[in-house]
Amino acid sequence: MTSIVFILGYNFDSNCYLINNHILVDTGAGHNKDYLFSKLEENNVKPEDIDLIINTHCHFDHIGGNYFFPNAKIAVHKLDAISIKNQDSLGTSQNAFTLSQDNSRVDIELEDGDEIEGFKIIHTPGHTSGGICLWDGENLISGDTIFAGGGVGRVDIGGDYQDMKNSVEKLTKLDVKNIYCGHGPCVEGNGKEHIKMSYSFL
Repeated sequence: MTSIVFILGYNFDSNCYLINNHILVDTGAGHNKDYLFSKLEENNVKPEDIDLIINTHCHFDHIGGNYFFPNAKIAVHKLDAISIKNQDSLGTSQNAFTLSQDNSRVDIELEDGDEIEGFKIIHTPGHTSGGICLWDGENLISGDTIFAGGGVGRVDIGGDYQDMKNSVEKLTKLDVKNIYCGHGPCVEGNGKEHIKMSYSFL
């Protein structure tokens, strides 16, 4: 059975998710290392136990802590890998903050349909061109595509409204129970209804 641990974002950080004690989905903005490491340690996980980081998209508040884990492989959708490797200030929105650390490393370029640890990668462009969700048949780790209460990610920083609408429509077809969002609270038990709500607002 898949283990998902919710790590609430602190300050500018995105939420992060620990999967099966060795995969981290997103790493926050890179400003709160002690906080993130303390949350891992609460779950008896050492930083060096993390061997794979999956970034749901390329924005700084999700990739900024990648450099905390030099021994982990970095996986991101191939379209957002372009922005990360080029340190594209619009695509990564690194122009919002000056980051002293280099987070331009990408080891694995993901594509729609790839599978990792029981999760299927679903390409959900809209917030960025290479945004993804992770889906295991019950749980959706949604990055900044879907938020609790019918919210969706903004589309004005390297995104596209029509792409977002198409992506959310695709997610309405899934029988989602729980949504693990990129920011704010999670959705437990009725995720499908929140996705329908998001689509109705687009």
